[in-house]
Amino acid sequence: MTTTPAVRYERRGYIGLVTLSRPDNRNSMTPELLDAFADAVAQAKADIAPGADPSGGIRCVVITGEGRCFSAGADFKSNIQIEGPGGFTPPHERSYAMYRPFLSVLDLSVPVVGALQGHAVGGGFGLSLVTDIRVVSEGAKYGANFAKLGLHPGMAVSWLLPRIVGVQRAAELLFTGRLFLGKEGADIGYAVEAVPGDAVFERAWAIAEDIAANAPLAVQMMKRTFYEGLGWDPKQAAWVEAWAQAVTVDTEDAKEGMKALMEKRPPVFRGR
Repeated sequence: MTTTPAVRYERRGYIGLVTLSRPDNRNSMTPELLDAFADAVAQAKADIAPGADPSGGIRCVVITGEGRCFSAGADFKSNIQIEGPGGFTPPHERSYAMYRPFLSVLDLSVPVVGALQGHAVGGGFGLSLVTDIRVVSEGAKYGANFAKLGLHPGMAVSWLLPRIVGVQRAAELLFTGRLFLGKEGADIGYAVEAVPGDAVFERAWAIAEDIAANAPLAVQMMKRTFYEGLGWDPKQAAWVEAWAQAVTVDTEDAKEGMKALMEKRPPVFRGR
């Protein structure tokens, strides 16, 4: 009996497709999904090399998810902060390691298009932010709800979001922890376009095809100079965030926030 992988990778011509395929668990960040995601990105990276195929390497990658959620972020029922080999691992290193598979998207030298057909929250929202271009569903929910859980964001969310939507809007979203609909996401610059949910993948794929039709070396160099010119360093930002997240994880407020989420009730925070 074969088991469907938690994340699938396939090559379709000049485009690589990464699909999160645990819709029954809202494509949450379980160890199984994170390991499979890292493998899928590694396969895509290998396919970028010109010698990967007689016709040349892939020129664009699309990341999507099955079901109503692109990714609901951390699965609090699952232990995803695993100790490293040899015993004790500092809390900040565990926090960073949890996000490392998603951060590996930043190692892809070709443009990455996010086909966000459903909700993207918390760590799943962070994954969406490391794509280059995002197409969202008009009626799906997106955002970083860490403040409502008593946690500091991870995966460079607090670094990336103000650079994508602007300082004031990012401050409002992060400090309130509110989620927003895809239509608003397009209005504030989080997404390039918001379309009906069943049209998200088709529109994202069309953008990927437009990219893949262009000169691949020129586009890859453009992506490199584009982000170097912006001083883009999300991995370093994620490392700094890992310290703050590790501190907040151990607070009473964080325990209350996660308990309240599981019990589907408003949390009562006490500042400790």
